[in-house]
Amino acid sequence: MKTVFLLILITLSEATIGVFVKLTDDRIPIQTLNFYALSFAAVLLLIALPLATGQRQHFPRDNLKDTAFIGLLIALQISVFNFAMTVAPIANVVIFWSIAPFFTFIFSWLFLGEKAHRSYILIFAVAITGIVLAKPLQGGHMLGNLVALADGAVYAAMVTYMRYEGKSETGNDIAWSMLAGAVILSPFLLFFGPGDVTGTIHYQALGLELPVMLWAFCLGVVSTGFAYLGISIVLKSLNANVYSLVDIIVSPIVASTLGYLIFAEVPAQGMIYGGVLLLGAGFWLTREMSREPTKKAVHPCQCGLARY
Repeated sequence: MKTVFLLILITLSEATIGVFVKLTDDRIPIQTLNFYALSFAAVLLLIALPLATGQRQHFPRDNLKDTAFIGLLIALQISVFNFAMTVAPIANVVIFWSIAPFFTFIFSWLFLGEKAHRSYILIFAVAITGIVLAKPLQGGHMLGNLVALADGAVYAAMVTYMRYEGKSETGNDIAWSMLAGAVILSPFLLFFGPGDVTGTIHYQALGLELPVMLWAFCLGVVSTGFAYLGISIVLKSLNANVYSLVDIIVSPIVASTLGYLIFAEVPAQGMIYGGVLLLGAGFWLTREMSREPTKKAVHPCQCGLARY
């Protein structure tokens, strides 16, 4: 029961990424916001992971290059994903980002020698049909749609590299990789400025003035840090394949629902039909790949939390 409850919390935390990005109301440049998010997430993980896993967070002195490179991929993936959230509705971003499992398979086939099966042809056909129905090149959100699709490839590259190196996103090095990602993004603080860190936003529906930095903090701690922390705990008692299959369907649906409830974002009809096909195909492909006994499960989140 505790595992199910924690899984629900993880799914909710991953689904809040777009909400917190949009609630900043562009008061903080997105490049700077990404730096804040990774910084808050790294601090949380460095403090909480030892308590959650019972393992000390050893500084990866012998693995600095690999840790820094994964940090670079994390920083890139988060930056691209969050930028997409600023120029497209939440539903568009999470649905088009869900192409990630397909890129993961392609990269794993090319670089890890994983085998394709005939059933994959039909799965890819379903996914392509879903993308066509969703019409990423039409409407007023073409840039965000294309960026979200590209971010699926970035995330897949990160997952493939971690699998190649035998790494796990719940291992000791992930907190240090997040810290490395924050360091990599730190120059943006100078280039784009710190943002309106002391400003507040009035929310008429709540009758409250809330600080802008509250949403940057929540983006790092709730959407990113807590998601990774929860994953490190839940995978102790839940099969990673099962978690991946649940997450790839539930998180996009929850995120899209939040976009509708909070920002009144209504997906186009084609986006709904295409999203159903794309998410279904992603679930199918992940399920097929997880059946291979020699493969490690591919976790499609965010987050990615995030979905990072």
